[in-house]
Formats: sequence, structure tokens, C-alpha cells
Amino acid sequence: MNILIIGGTGIISSAVMELLAAQNHSLYMLNRGLHSRSFHKAVIPLVCDINDEKNVKELIRGLFFDCVIDFTIQLPSEIRRDYEYFQDSTRQFIFISSSSVYRRPLSCYQVTESTPVYNPYWDYAQNKLACEEELQTLYRTCNFPMTIVRPGHTYNETWLPLCISGAKGCWTVIRRILEEKPTIIPGDGSSLWSVTNHRDFARALSGLIGNPQAIGETVNISSDEVLTWNQIYHTIADTLGVPLHPFYVSSMFLDQAGPYGLKRCLTGERTQSIVFQNDKLKRLSPGFRAEIPFAAGIRQSLEYLLAHPEEQIEDVVFDQWCDALVDSLTKAAKELKEQFPNYE
Repeated sequence: MNILIIGGTGIISSAVMELLAAQNHSLYMLNRGLHSRSFHKAVIPLVCDINDEKNVKELIRGLFFDCVIDFTIQLPSEIRRDYEYFQDSTRQFIFISSSSVYRRPLSCYQVTESTPVYNPYWDYAQNKLACEEELQTLYRTCNFPMTIVRPGHTYNETWLPLCISGAKGCWTVIRRILEEKPTIIPGDGSSLWSVTNHRDFARALSGLIGNPQAIGETVNISSDEVLTWNQIYHTIADTLGVPLHPFYVSSMFLDQAGPYGLKRCLTGERTQSIVFQNDKLKRLSPGFRAEIPFAAGIRQSLEYLLAHPEEQIEDVVFDQWCDALVDSLTKAAKELKEQFPNYE
């Protein structure tokens, strides 16, 4: 198949690129060419800013794709832009949305594609939903052959599945675990969650590409493995060979006590139990199942991260904030206990 990927260097899209290239498709990648990642020699680069209408149209002139996948879209205007580019030049257009679009709080922890949507806490989720609605309108009114994909929490070798981290990635949390410092976990760590290795996501997506049954559909992609946040963090610590020292803090307090706007991703996504149902994915892609359990996937990720110092980006502010938060709450608890030594 002739496949165009817009983006191609992110957590999810890089794994998709690798898999599709290995499957001997005619694979095009359109991005600004600012990345340092090397790709399969068969990948055909189209170096351009996707918003540069003149250059994009020049690059794709005369090309027809079996599938276009855009990993970069954040706003409805970008859906309309891509429609103008590809309305007559693709058999399928796949939009990568987000599982964060589902309504919070959930009325049921089991989530299918028909679960009510709209997340009032997170503008990112609201924008993704607006993109979906724009694309569905184009499908209904213009017969634009679209598929919407809602990925769950996906990780790779450099972006690990943590409940919270700072602005510079996951390394500071991993280092704190290695040094046996307190690790902040929202709530009590008992809420249910699932995390998906990016290679499993890529295999799932490949079953939708060029699949006429997927046209007009919205599809969850997530691992079937269900874990608590405690299990996720303990698995990371066990893999590192150190004990975990969890420090539990309410999501509301974390949001109020720091500069990170954590209400969006905590109340708006990660701290309410959720189990994604992948029945539609398995119907559209018979035989698919996620093959990489978290214990195996996180071992691969940590081995890579520890072997590549250039990926170990320190976040001094986040580290100091964690220490200050732990110290302040520990001190407050001690003072309250001294003030109220008994309950009689």
C-alpha cells in the first residue's frame, strides 16, 4: 500500500513507522525534518511544514494514498486543512484522537467506543473531541473516508507511564526511585489503569490501515492488561532492583500546591478507574492481542533509558517541588498529631 504518515517521530508514530516500513509498504513521511531519529531506508521523506499549503500541495501532487495517518492534529481547523489536502487523494484518513475524550467522571469504569464523551477538566481532550466531531461531519456530508483512533496511555523507551512527572519527562521520577526517595502517587494508588507498549499500538493500528471495515468507525486501542497505579510503580521499582517508597497525596492537593495544572490529567484522566474494552478493535483486526506485558515492556524501556545518558534529562524544579511537598505534608501531619494526641 501507499501510506503517508504526517509526523512520524513521536512516542506512537515512530513505532508505527518502523512496523510499516518492515512490512514493505510504500511509506511516505511528512514533517519538518527537525528530528535526529534515523528511519528505515525505504521511508520516503517529504520535508515540509504541514501548514505550508503551497509546499504541501506541491509535494503530494500526483500521489494517491491508500491511507493517510495524521499524528499531529490538535485542532478542528487542522482537520479541515487535511481534508482540503487529501479529499481526492486517499482511500482512508486516520485521525489519532485520545482516550481522554471520554466523559469524566465516568458512570462505569468499563469503557467502550459508545461511552459518553466530553471531558470538562482538560482542554486537550476537548480539542481532540472537537476534531472528531469535525471529521464525523465531513464523513457524513462529504463521504470523506475517515477512521478515528483513541489510544490509551502509551509508552516507549524514553517516555514511561507515570501518573505525574514534571515538564521535562520521566527521568527525574526514575532517578528518585533509584535513590529510594519518596515517590509521589496521586490518591492511594488503587485506581485501575492500563498502559500500552507503543509496539503493540503499532500492530493494532496496522490492522486498521487499508481496512474498508474501519471506514466511519471510532476505535479504542489499549492493552487488555489491567493494573493499579501501585502495581505500575512497584513494577518499575522492582525492575530497577530497589524498594518503592510511595508518598500518597490527593489529586486536588497536587493541583493546588504546584505549577503543573495537574487537575487536567489527574481528575481529567488518570485517577479514576478505567478499563478499556477492545472488542471493536478485535472484530476489525481478527487475531490481534497485545503481546507485551507491562513487566516485559518496562524492562526494555528502563534498560534503554539507563544506557542512554542523553535521554536522562533532569528537572530540577520538579525534584525540588517533590521534596518540598513531602517535607511540608510530613511536617503538617506531625504537628497535627502532636496537637491532637488522642481522640477522647
